[in-house]
Amino acid sequence: MEITEGAVLETLPGIVLATGESALYQTGDKVRVLTRKPIGHYRVPIYLRGKSGVVQSVIKPALDNEAEGFGRNAGRERHYYRITVSMAALWVGYAGAPGDALLIEVFETWLERI
Repeated sequence: MEITEGAVLETLPGIVLATGESALYQTGDKVRVLTRKPIGHYRVPIYLRGKSGVVQSVIKPALDNEAEGFGRNAGRERHYYRITVSMAALWVGYAGAPGDALLIEVFETWLERI
């Protein structure tokens, strides 16, 4: 039995499959990067998974790059979000300034509201 991306996403808590009509999150929303472990193509660094951040901006919808990576594009679009994550939360013993943060763009299907 083949497990499709859509079937996997529908079973994950906190995931709502957007179709590009409106963003699921807005500037200022607190979000967490999911820790799912897909097989094959994905675009979220492992060190970022499970970490919390804040949405800094909503980026216009783009083609679903994960579906594209598997050659399954039906023209679906979803939003990217530019989020900030504290460097201290990412790296144990981080010695930089307390306000240092990573600014990174994350695809909608990898985020959940907290």
